[in-house]
Amino acid sequence: MTELSKIRNFSIVAHIDHGKSTLADRLIQHCDAIEEREMQNQLLDNMDIERERGITIKSQTVRLSYTAKDGETYILNLMDTPGHVDFTYEVSRCLAACEGSLLVVDASQGVEAQTLANVYQSIDAGHEIIPVLNKIDLPAADPDRVKEQIEDVIGLDCSDALMISAKTGIGIEDVLEGVVARLPHPKTLSDEANALKALLIDSWYDTYLGVIILIRVFSGEIKKGMKIRMMSNGAAHLVDQVGVFTPKKVAVDRLGPGEVGYLITGVKHVADTNVGDTITDDRAPAKAPLPGFKPSQPVVFCGLYPVDTSEYEHLKDSIAKLHLNDASFNYEIESSSALGMGFRCGFLGLLHLEIIQERLEREYDVDLVTTAPSVVYEMELMNGEYTQLHNPADMPDPTKIKVMKEPWIKGTILVPDEYLGNVLQLCTEKRGVQSDLTYVGGRAMAIYRLPLNEVVFDFYDRLKSCSRGYASFDYEMDGFEESDLVKLSILVNGEPVDALSLIVHRSQADYRGRALCKRLKELIPQHLFKIPIQAAIGGKVIARETISALRKDVTAKCYGGDITRKKKLLEKQKAGKKKMRSIGNVDIPQSAFLAALKMGDE
Repeated sequence: MTELSKIRNFSIVAHIDHGKSTLADRLIQHCDAIEEREMQNQLLDNMDIERERGITIKSQTVRLSYTAKDGETYILNLMDTPGHVDFTYEVSRCLAACEGSLLVVDASQGVEAQTLANVYQSIDAGHEIIPVLNKIDLPAADPDRVKEQIEDVIGLDCSDALMISAKTGIGIEDVLEGVVARLPHPKTLSDEANALKALLIDSWYDTYLGVIILIRVFSGEIKKGMKIRMMSNGAAHLVDQVGVFTPKKVAVDRLGPGEVGYLITGVKHVADTNVGDTITDDRAPAKAPLPGFKPSQPVVFCGLYPVDTSEYEHLKDSIAKLHLNDASFNYEIESSSALGMGFRCGFLGLLHLEIIQERLEREYDVDLVTTAPSVVYEMELMNGEYTQLHNPADMPDPTKIKVMKEPWIKGTILVPDEYLGNVLQLCTEKRGVQSDLTYVGGRAMAIYRLPLNEVVFDFYDRLKSCSRGYASFDYEMDGFEESDLVKLSILVNGEPVDALSLIVHRSQADYRGRALCKRLKELIPQHLFKIPIQAAIGGKVIARETISALRKDVTAKCYGGDITRKKKLLEKQKAGKKKMRSIGNVDIPQSAFLAALKMGDE
């Protein structure tokens, strides 16, 4: 075991594309943790989606051995965390396992919304923070302006900020020296110093080994053959192997206080290992768990259906396999009269939804139809019962609902001055309430309270459009509030289509209803009879479009003669159409569903 004064546990905090993974690559290279021939870009990002999008989805850790200028050898545990708001809880657990952070800011772009969100989490975790200005080799770099921005917005002293270029390797030695000299070493827990307490940072499924659990030991030690207990659910497991990532898996005899590594216990389901849980010795358990644990709560819900109904079993198997690897989304079977059998899934946010959808399509070759995302609503019924609503189709009769509440968020938007008017207009349109507006250099920082329902719909796309891509947006949940919400049903030929029903604010219902009817009119092909498309709230129709009938020219065979011959044929056709309308089925193609559900594109 390594002595505590020689260990440094740290994380890298940055906005997307500010060079976090590139800096991690350079640190790994500088410490000779991997041979040159095995080196590749974004080494700690394992998934194709992570590499393509340039984002981190799963937390990764690497143990580096560094001989500093003082002649001592230090063990550096670097944790590469996700940067996106959807994975805030995982980030908070990673930061709880560290004592310090490197705040990486692009010297040409400056502070962004995500930078703020994650650096505030580091401050809350009590971290020592080292500001690092990256990409100083770019012609557009302006380090002095960015230093001033960090001091104004975040309040960190940047007089000794490190200047680096992670791509070219400038200043990497300074970063390692800064980590050793300026970040604190781990401390022992004052209470129960000998009882085993380890924080479960993350877990993932391996086909051969079962679930691999990433941990940080706070007190006591963990070794092969020990029996451990998860404090959140009381489950006991035998440890088959303990080790560290260098970044390859290397088995070790034991992990002691301050060390970060992995353990394998033969657990088969990721759902049994909750992020943020405390692991203790089964025979001599700790009295209290480490603070901060909470079960994962899905925020956004949507239905996933196979395009071809015969693919249902394949989709079922694919979702079950993916759930082995990612327990943060949940799913249950649901059926729809329009789309057949499918699943209602809950996700941590919109990016998480997009990633799961893309992984199902890529890794398991499933063609999906995704219904419009909705959020969780809280309801108090007339009989005093409290319940949650995940699916608009399950909304009870409005006369039975006493109070309905929707989730709100606190959003931080950073935008250049010239686009501020557009952004404020968009936020007002989305029922936003302004909390704060400040200026830093040539940029404005607007803080708004917004209903999550509006953000899920098309907020992010429109924000990027109205700011030409310059605005950055980050949010955190901010409780539930009572609201005047209604269920908007779509009827095609008098039949409700449950997959297209939405819960909207009463003030937005007319606009949404008209837009959806208009879109469906363009998408549903003509039939031999008239098809009315209606948007309704309860029994009241608020919008209508009509698809005109295809007309066969029944009078083509009439040439010359009396007009009554033509009239007789037209009357016969009219009667046939009337009969057909009452018994005919409207065929809504899957492409129409896909396009209608992407209504925000307008």
